[in-house]
Amino acid sequence: MQTEQIKELVIDALEDMKAHNITVLDVRGRTSVTDWMIIANGTSNRHVTAVAGNVEEKAKHAGLKPNGTEGRAADWVLIDLIDVVVHVMTEQARHFYDLERLWGETPDAGQAGQKDA
Repeated sequence: MQTEQIKELVIDALEDMKAHNITVLDVRGRTSVTDWMIIANGTSNRHVTAVAGNVEEKAKHAGLKPNGTEGRAADWVLIDLIDVVVHVMTEQARHFYDLERLWGETPDAGQAGQKDA
């Protein structure tokens, strides 16, 4: 599956579960770990877990095997799809860790609706 297709699949899975503030970060050239990071908010720990579970389920259904998942039943779940790393976080965790700033993105860069970022 192409990276663009993986990004679309992840965004669709996030939107299906009503994730908030979906942001796509292009981190190519900044890290060798992945090419893209997709960050989204859940409204509670339970919502974060459900959203992340939906991403995993859709990925597996599409034939992708996540390289790992960390943080189940927490305020931050990370799903490693190799070329795309997904972070589903509570609003508080997202504000605290501020991944957009860490990776040099402006707050409005790659907001939902810009799937081609």
